[in-house]
Amino acid sequence: MSDRWRTLRRRIITPDVSETRLDVRGFHVKNQVARDILETVGKSFLAGYAIAAEAKDQSIAERRIDALQPRFRGFAYEGAAMAYAVIDGLSLWRRDNSPRFLAGPGDRHIYMAYVGIGWAMARVPRFRWQRLVLPDPTLRWLALDGYGFHQAYFKTARYVYDQYRDPSFTWHGGGPQSYVQRAIDQGIGRAMWFVYGTDAVRVADAIDGFDPERHQDLYSGAGLAATYAGGADEAELQTFWQRAGEHRPFVAQASAFAAEARIRAGLLVPHTEVATRVFCGMTATAAATLAETTRPDGPDGDQLPAYEIWRQQVAREFVAIGRN
Repeated sequence: MSDRWRTLRRRIITPDVSETRLDVRGFHVKNQVARDILETVGKSFLAGYAIAAEAKDQSIAERRIDALQPRFRGFAYEGAAMAYAVIDGLSLWRRDNSPRFLAGPGDRHIYMAYVGIGWAMARVPRFRWQRLVLPDPTLRWLALDGYGFHQAYFKTARYVYDQYRDPSFTWHGGGPQSYVQRAIDQGIGRAMWFVYGTDAVRVADAIDGFDPERHQDLYSGAGLAATYAGGADEAELQTFWQRAGEHRPFVAQASAFAAEARIRAGLLVPHTEVATRVFCGMTATAAATLAETTRPDGPDGDQLPAYEIWRQQVAREFVAIGRN
């Protein structure tokens, strides 16, 4: 493929950077600091997407993404994973970009990479979804998390304000179908941290307005975003923790997952330490270790996927040490 064609491909398939602006999205602006953080997250995502769409090979893309700020680098890898999945999903012939990325440059950022594939699901026609490769049977549910985030971020009125669930959604990724909407809700909750501008009270108020059966997954998703993306100080995180009520063990679980994602990638930053101290009652390293060592080895259950079994085990560990 020529350099000219790769440049053209990048221009055609890369979303416009204006879509990352909070005013364009109609999201709440808490303050300028939070706005800058959230908009830089979006710009970093699109930077990774554009780099992957244009790079001659994945090693070049890796070097360019690794030059970005550590705080936002994981989002660039998420964007790169989306780009490779979109290319595979739309290609008439090759479809090995995404698997090579997951096994290569994306491996250290594997959680973000699976979420990025979920973004691709939202942009690739459904009849092409079978071309999107999800080799890890536990982490494949993160693609649905990514899909839910995308829908809440770009179709906010429908998925957040109107609390929509798509009755026609069909998941071909395997595992218990009854868990599909729950995984999507975790992504919606994560997006709500962005929609409400990292304002802990507004996020909690919005979650509490949903059907109670959805609260656990929405709070968990928002807790993950608060830990990984940041944007709230310690007092605000304490407020969110208090508002989560009975769902605190799953906020702690999600915070531990976010810490593990950052530490695996070598991208641990101060705001993640603050969040795990508030939500988990421990350092980010300790929380990440707890998450890593409780990951199940077995297959999906009849009613729950291995991913949810893992989440519940981590939540129980936090209950046992009084984080409830």
